Formats: sequence, structure tokens, C-alpha cells
Amino acid sequence: MTRVQRFTASVDVGPRGRGIIAVPFDPDEAWGAKSQHPVGGRIDGRKVRGTVTSADDGWVFTLPSMWMCDAGVSAGTDVTVELHPEGPQRGDLAEDIATALAANPAAAAFWDTLAQFYRKAYLRWIDATTRRPDLRAVRIAEVVDLLAAGVKERPRPRD
Repeated sequence: MTRVQRFTASVDVGPRGRGIIAVPFDPDEAWGAKSQHPVGGRIDGRKVRGTVTSADDGWVFTLPSMWMCDAGVSAGTDVTVELHPEGPQRGDLAEDIATALAANPAAAAFWDTLAQFYRKAYLRWIDATTRRPDLRAVRIAEVVDLLAAGVKERPRPRD
């Protein structure tokens, strides 16, 4: 599966001064089906992060107006875009975690929408069980339940 997608595009005007870039490929085919795709990459060599979302006539990547100002990019500008999925993807997960997510479609769908910060935090918490492998399955089950409930971040225990 090709991770990085490269293309050239023109920046269109979006709401509130944002830039809109039409994505000329289907991210569901390139990276796996999701309702939205958190991505990172570069536009004309400058780092960018955001989300590829579905629009009326395909997929789009929205640029914040502040990023456009800082990068000197305006509507009508032709840019070179490199995008890749951000953060750990389901295909990158340990088998036990991937199996648990596959068994719960609601949790898997929510996992796919999370920013990499939240994904990595859940994985670090699960992986912290190396000294107590019996705890790993318990934590995986708890994470799947939290994800199915739409919880981005594991609640911290109160002292």
C-alpha cells in the first residue's frame, strides 16, 4: 500500500479564508476506508497537518487561513502536495489490538478518526503492560469499550 500521495493542485477559496485543495485520489482506496483521514505531509515543502474529508464532488484537504498566510499561499496558487496518513494505522497495530478493533466496528471507526496524539496515548497505555502480560488483554478490552463510546482519551484515575 502506497502511503505517500504526491500531486499538484490549485488552492481554492473556502469558508472563513481557508484554502481548499481538491484531492485527486480516493483516500479510502489508498489508505483504507474511513469517514475522514487525519494526514500529515508537505505543501510546497512546508509541513502541514490536517484532515482529508469527503465533499460533494470528491475529497478535499482544508488549509487553515493562518497556515496560508504564514506560507505565503493564496487562492489560485498552484502547489505541490505530499500527504500521508498520520499516526499508527490499524494495519500497523499488534495483532491482539487489531483483532479487538475488528470485532467492534464502532470502536474501529472511532479509532480511525482520532488524531495521532490520542492513538499513541492509548497504545502507550496498553504497551505499558510488559511486566504484567495478564493485564494487556484487560487494557485492550477497556480501550475498545472507550473507543466504542466515543472517548478520545482514557480518563485518569482520581487520587
